[in-house]
Amino acid sequence: MQTPTLPVPSAAGRAAPDAALAVSARGLRRTYGAGDAAVVALDGVDVDVPRGTFTAVMGPSGSGKSTLVHCLAALDRPSAGEVVLDGVDLSGLDDERLSRLRGARVGFVFQGFNLVPVLTAAENIRLPLRLAGGTVDAGWYRTVTERLGLTDRLGHRPHELSGGQQQRVAVARALVSRPAVLFADEPTGNLDTTTGHEVLDVLRAAVREHGQTVVMVTHDPVAASWADRVLLMADGRLVGRLDGHPEPAVVLDALARLSRGSAA
Repeated sequence: MQTPTLPVPSAAGRAAPDAALAVSARGLRRTYGAGDAAVVALDGVDVDVPRGTFTAVMGPSGSGKSTLVHCLAALDRPSAGEVVLDGVDLSGLDDERLSRLRGARVGFVFQGFNLVPVLTAAENIRLPLRLAGGTVDAGWYRTVTERLGLTDRLGHRPHELSGGQQQRVAVARALVSRPAVLFADEPTGNLDTTTGHEVLDVLRAAVREHGQTVVMVTHDPVAASWADRVLLMADGRLVGRLDGHPEPAVVLDALARLSRGSAA
């Protein structure tokens, strides 16, 4: 049964670290510019992401969904509020410690792949761990690359791979370090339908089979339907939620109501 769009409850006060949560935020604000030119991208967002779940974030263009994910992933600093990632309060970390935390606990998949062109697929996959001074778990590396169908493409450079293969390399790179959270910003945006479904299937399998936590920004109701829940944003606020693998038509209807300004 589909769960209807629900108001997101307010969570006042400082959030205590919760082992059941992969990442959480309280009172999150992000403003760009100042004075009359100021743009409020996030306007007091509270959100909890339980471990071992697949969450999609959706909303109209300019709703703040990518900004939210970038702040949760420690890629951007909020103007106010707090983010707790894998039990660590990010507000107390300087740039160097934030960088180390991202390398150790965050995986990120970009729409544009962001692969290093002179490196092979295997070298791209291992690169973040090596930069962080870590070692690659050979068994997990083999599991990830086999599951993604990359075994016979590991010696190829990005220009020798299709767009779908490049995105699968990017997903493998994000998964191989076993991050606390894998964030994905429009991971299927540059892919055809079949390849996009392959990537989504891998993300969902990472959650179901390996207990991974995934947070994905998407504009596609079909992609969102692969998630355990969909968070809906408008005007920098979290305004609703759909639970239980909502059908694409349900997601599309919720987005239409958001665009009309009549979301529940």
